[in-house]
Amino acid sequence: MTQSFQPLRAGVVGAGVFGGYHAGKYAGDERTEFIGVFDPVRDRARAISRQYGAIAFTSLNAMIEEADIITVASPALFHHDAAHRALSAGRHVLVEKPICATVEEGRELLDLAEKFGRVLQVGHQERFVFAAMGLFGDLPLARTLSARRMGTPSPRNLDVSVTLDLMIHDIDLVLALAGSVPSRIEAQMRAERGGLADHVVTRLEFPSGLAAELESSRVAPERDRVMTIGFEGGAVLDVDFVRKRFENGAGLALNPDFAEAPMAKDSLGASVQNFVSRVLDPAHASPAADGRAGLQALETAMAIDAAAGSLSRM
Repeated sequence: MTQSFQPLRAGVVGAGVFGGYHAGKYAGDERTEFIGVFDPVRDRARAISRQYGAIAFTSLNAMIEEADIITVASPALFHHDAAHRALSAGRHVLVEKPICATVEEGRELLDLAEKFGRVLQVGHQERFVFAAMGLFGDLPLARTLSARRMGTPSPRNLDVSVTLDLMIHDIDLVLALAGSVPSRIEAQMRAERGGLADHVVTRLEFPSGLAAELESSRVAPERDRVMTIGFEGGAVLDVDFVRKRFENGAGLALNPDFAEAPMAKDSLGASVQNFVSRVLDPAHASPAADGRAGLQALETAMAIDAAAGSLSRM
C-alpha cells in the first residue's frame, strides 16, 4: 500500500509585492500547501489570504508553528528576526535578498541552519537566468566583467543602500563566476534621498585575476540592466537582463534560446520551486544561492559601502 504524499505547508512573512509573488508560487505548486501570510499591516495580509483561501496570521510564531517551510519577504531590517525564529523552530527558510541587514545577523542564520540541518536559501534569482544561458557550464575563465544595474526612483527598499537593494544581484553573480570573495575593493557613492547610497560605482579585484566594475543606481531616468564579460582567450559576452538577450560573437557554448527557458522567464518561480526541491531532496543539485553564498554577497556589499564611505563622494 503506497503512502499518500503530504504537501509541505508553506507560510510567507511579508505581504508586499514579493510576498504576494511567493504566495502565488506556493499556491500553484502541487508539492506545497500555502497556509497563509503574516504581516503587521493586517489589511495587506488579509488581501493575500483571501486571494488564495489561506489564513492572515496575527502572530508570526503561530504561522511558523503551522508551517514546514517559510519564505521571508519582509523589508531587509526584519529578515533576521523572522528567519531566526523559523530556523530555531526547525523550519526550512527561503529569505529574499539580502540575507540580512548586517553580517553578524547573517552569520547567526547560517550557524542556525547548519546546527539544525535545515535548508537556508537566499533569493538571488538572477542565478537562474545565468543557468538558463549556460554560464555555469564549462567555459573559459572570466577575466573582466562590467555591469550596470539602474533603477528608477521608488519608495521601496529605502531602508538599505542601493548596494544591498540592486547591486547585490550583480555582486552575487560575480562571486559565483570568480569562485571567491574579492581581494581588493574600491568604491564611490552618491546619496540623493538621505544618508544611504542611491548611486554606487565599485571595482572588485579577485585572486583569480578577474577584475569587475559594477555600477548601480535607484535614481536613474530609466531602467537598464546590462553586463559584459570578457573571457580568457578573448571571447566577449554582452548580456541585457531587461530584454533577456545576449550577443555571443565568440561562439561560446551557451543557449541562444535561454529567454524561453522557464527558469529565465520566471526566475522567482524557479527560485521557489528549487527551494521546495532542495527541502524534499537535500542532494538536489541547483544553481541557487545557499546561506553561505548569501552571506558572502552581503559581506561584499557591506565592504563596498564601507569603501565608498571612506572615499570622496561622486
